[in-house]
Amino acid sequence: MSAPATTRTETLVVTDVVKEYAGAGYVVRPLDGLSFTAHAGQLVVLLGPSGSGKSTLLSCLGGMLSPTSGSIRLGDVEVTGLSGRSLNDYRRASVGFVFQGFNLVPSLTALENVAMPLLVTRACPRREAMARAEERLVEVGLADRLDHRPGALSGGQQQRVAVARGLVTDPALLIADEPTANLDHVQAESVIRLLRELRAQGRIIVVSTHDARMVPIADQVVQMASHGAEPEAAEATVEHAAGEVVFRQNDHADLVYVIESGRVEVYRELADGGEESLVTLDQGKYFGELGALLGFPRSASVRAVTDVVLTALAPNEFRARMEQAQGPS
Repeated sequence: MSAPATTRTETLVVTDVVKEYAGAGYVVRPLDGLSFTAHAGQLVVLLGPSGSGKSTLLSCLGGMLSPTSGSIRLGDVEVTGLSGRSLNDYRRASVGFVFQGFNLVPSLTALENVAMPLLVTRACPRREAMARAEERLVEVGLADRLDHRPGALSGGQQQRVAVARGLVTDPALLIADEPTANLDHVQAESVIRLLRELRAQGRIIVVSTHDARMVPIADQVVQMASHGAEPEAAEATVEHAAGEVVFRQNDHADLVYVIESGRVEVYRELADGGEESLVTLDQGKYFGELGALLGFPRSASVRAVTDVVLTALAPNEFRARMEQAQGPS
């Protein structure tokens, strides 16, 4: 596979990015102070489960969403400061998109699908657009599939067409949302190998995935959901005075808590700055299990109503206790 002679020198700098949504009156914060730097020629993997903010971050990087706060800079362009025509220009010229579902037009050939971004925006004459599309398809190993429509291509080949389309504008930044999600292991391996080879051109590639097979080829892995630090012992005792917050909504979840004494309140922080009380729990009850077990951020906040003594359990220890309590089936 031959790469273009030109290379890139831009650096991507993400600083303290926060993205908040108001959902049914409460606040959801899929991104909460995220920072990382990616240099030209690097492949960055955003690793985390569904709901951890991977797609939200890609949309912010691509200029399709604006962060609530924080900064995104690509080279000398402050992306978070763009609007109107300048933002459209950034999306067209600086970013290539590779979608999870391929998003190819069934009635068009591979060549026409790849040329589409240039034709729709009238970035160049049709002849030039088709020539550039052919170059990209050759680059991703599909020189013999130019005239094939998506229905005649395998899933891996369709994903390669999608990658070629993302590259056709020669962007500094290529972002890919779960590029191996719909592929079997053979097709996924070919796409992973392709992404690894594309780094040599000097562009930055940012890939969102929950697929651990992407990790070995990454120059940098950004954990979108903290696994947290499990207690050194199987359990740990934690004490909170009345009024103290045990954890807050949208915090990373790594522990389950059992109330040994006292009482806590589970409440939701609302978009208008208020609160909604959900439930009060006392001795013998537990809380925080779903976030810790599923790898989701906290969906509500918890504070001590009275002085409380809690047992903090790692998810695997909590699971073992629940299985023991249920007994043999």
